[in-house]
Amino acid sequence: MRNEEIEDLVERLAVELGRGLSLEDLDGVLLAYSANQAQADRVRVNFLLSKRVPADVSAWQLSHGIAAAVRPVVVPANTELGMLGRVCVPLLVRGFRVGYLWVQQDAQEQSATAILAQLPQVRNSLDLLATLLLDSNTAESSQRRAREQQFLAAADGDRHAIEVVSEWPEIRQRGPWQAATVYAAPGADPASQPLPKPDHRAAGDPLAAVLVHRSAGLQATVGMDDALFSAGLGSHAVMLFRATQGRTVHAAVLKRYEGELAKRTGVPASRVVMGIGEPFGSLRALPAAYRESRIAAQAAAVDPVLGTILDVRGAGVYEVLAGGQADPEDSVYFRLIRARGDSGELFPVLELLYDNDGAVAGIADRLHLHRSTVYHRIARVRGIIGADPLAGRVRLELHLALKAARWAARPRI
Repeated sequence: MRNEEIEDLVERLAVELGRGLSLEDLDGVLLAYSANQAQADRVRVNFLLSKRVPADVSAWQLSHGIAAAVRPVVVPANTELGMLGRVCVPLLVRGFRVGYLWVQQDAQEQSATAILAQLPQVRNSLDLLATLLLDSNTAESSQRRAREQQFLAAADGDRHAIEVVSEWPEIRQRGPWQAATVYAAPGADPASQPLPKPDHRAAGDPLAAVLVHRSAGLQATVGMDDALFSAGLGSHAVMLFRATQGRTVHAAVLKRYEGELAKRTGVPASRVVMGIGEPFGSLRALPAAYRESRIAAQAAAVDPVLGTILDVRGAGVYEVLAGGQADPEDSVYFRLIRARGDSGELFPVLELLYDNDGAVAGIADRLHLHRSTVYHRIARVRGIIGADPLAGRVRLELHLALKAARWAARPRI
């Protein structure tokens, strides 16, 4: 970490503002502080001694929205905590959150107006401070970047990269392995849509997106013995695990990954999923396993029923659909139902009916409907298509078309 440069800059900012400053990372760990301050409240003194924000102080600060803020936030005084008012300045680089600078009010100040008026004058110094923090980030170190690029090249099938990665101490003789793809879905949870719409969102800042996934992947796997390596791309993270039967470690990594994303972007993802490929005993099989993990992650992203952690063998028909082109519009039965204004009521009943072997009672409970309503909707489908939707070939065609419609909405990862 570029400690001296960061500490010197914090001192210069404190002199320029004429106020006490402290710099902390996203986890509330002290990184730097100004040495001289006429007035220091109990919270600041304890923070400088312990090097970490106490839980009660952190809760007070977070309650004022600092985790999602992109502009300075006024955090009022709290007499119970022994805390004067202060201003939190979120430090961001290209939308990537790297830390917080805290500016303390004087005891006689009734508001933070004077601090807010001063901050625009030191904007360049604040931007420089954010950049220095980014450069000190472990995930942004040149050595880490080079290793991630080599790992991703191996996952894409580069033979030389595969040979190099296979000799890494953390990977060599620790097989068999499994590849995993972690994807975070933005916006509304796909479970809220019977058939999700294709994701054609315009990409934001690609460099910032890569850094977010790289950092989240690294922090989520630190200290997890079975999580051997991670790398980030613009849309997802790629991880290598030791092959295990259980999924406890994977669930822990996924939870931490979700938390890291929220910390660094300020916007919680609606749903974070992990796809896992088949176990393999030779790194030469890494590219195929990575492809399997992407298919599983895509399937989990479009079909919430499959869960947030999905092995490729549980992807079912989606693994088949990944092998070629399948258009739901090729089914005349699908088109007839889709053309109806009530298709949003009919498609969920059909899909659950096919997914659950025709168990009407369970479908009624899942959709919060009366059983007679389920039967009535099946009858409506029969009338629309002029065929029995439960008959073998009709059922197969409609079920495949419904899954193809979901697959069409998969994230491109």
